[in-house]
Amino acid sequence: MKAICITEQQEPLQVVDKKVPKPDLGQCLIQVVYAGLNRRDQWIRQGLYPGIKTGVTLGSDGSGTVIEAPGNTSLIGQKVLFNPNVEWGKDQKAPGPSYSILGMPTDGTLAEYIVLPAEKLFPIPDHLSMAEAAALPLAGLTAYRACSFKGNIQPGQHVLVTGAGGGVAQLVMAFALARGCEVYVTSGSEEKIERCKSLGVPEGFLYHHENWTKEALHETGGFDVIIDSAGGGSVNNYLKVIRPGGKIVVYGGTTGKTPQFDVHRLFWSQASIVGSSMGSDQEFEQMLSFVSQHQIRPIINEMYAFDDYIPAFDRFQEPGHFGKILLQIAS
Repeated sequence: MKAICITEQQEPLQVVDKKVPKPDLGQCLIQVVYAGLNRRDQWIRQGLYPGIKTGVTLGSDGSGTVIEAPGNTSLIGQKVLFNPNVEWGKDQKAPGPSYSILGMPTDGTLAEYIVLPAEKLFPIPDHLSMAEAAALPLAGLTAYRACSFKGNIQPGQHVLVTGAGGGVAQLVMAFALARGCEVYVTSGSEEKIERCKSLGVPEGFLYHHENWTKEALHETGGFDVIIDSAGGGSVNNYLKVIRPGGKIVVYGGTTGKTPQFDVHRLFWSQASIVGSSMGSDQEFEQMLSFVSQHQIRPIINEMYAFDDYIPAFDRFQEPGHFGKILLQIAS
C-alpha cells in the first residue's frame, strides 16, 4: 500500500510502499477514504516536533470503511471516523505518561489502509459526509475540551476566539455559538472576519492593528473567556480585554513564548490562564454527540489528491486558508 512517511531524504515527506497491516483480535483494518492534515503534520515535516521517528506514517485525522474485523464481523462495511488518541489514560485532568497522538510515533492515517482498535472507531454522524468526518477528530476534540472542560463556557458569555480560520478555531467558534455565547474573533484578514460574520459572529478585530484591544473593549466591554492558539506577545493583549475573573484558554503556541509577561495585569484582573491540548476519550464521545445534536459541520478549505500531498502540506505555509485541508486517499 501507499503511505506518506517521514524519511531521511532532503524532502522528508515521501510516499513509500508498505505492507497492508493485519488486524489482531479486537482490531479492525480500515480502507482510508479521506485524511485530514494538521499543523502538527507540517511541524513534523519541518523537524519541529519531539520524538520524530523515520518510517512512521503521518496523519491523525481520517475516515474510511472497515474491511476486516476479527471477532466482530458486524463492523465490516461500516463507514467510520477515528479517535486519534493513543493511551490517554483514566484521568480526565491530563493524559498519562504513555500518551501519544496517531501519526507519530504510531502509524497514522495518510495511507491506503490503517489498523486501529475497534474502540477507536465511531460511526459517522448522519449529517456529515465522509470528507467532513475526516476533518473533525483532532480539531473537534481540541476545540471541545478548550470550550468545555477547560473554558467552561456558558450561554450569554462573551467569548473571543483568536486566529479565526484555523481548523480548531473554526470549531471553537461553532461550539461556542451553539452554546448560546456571543462570539467574537481576531484575525489578520478582513476577509476571514467577514467569513466569520456570515457564520454568526457579530464582529472581529484585526490583531495587527495597534489599537485592536481598545476597539474590542469599546465594542464588547471585554470577554469572559478567550480561547487562543497563538500564545506569544498576544497573551499580554488578552489580559487587556479579559473581564475581571475571566479565563484565557491556550491550546497552541504558533507565535512562540510570551516576552515580558504582564504578571501585574494578570493578578489585578483575577484572571486565569489555563493550558489545553487534545482531550480524553470520554470527551471525544461527548464531542461527537454535541456535533450531532447541533448539526455542526467542519469547514473544508481545500481537497487534494493523494499524489498532491506536497502542495497540500505547503498550503500551511501560505496565508488565506479557512478550515481544514484534506487528502482524498480512495474514491
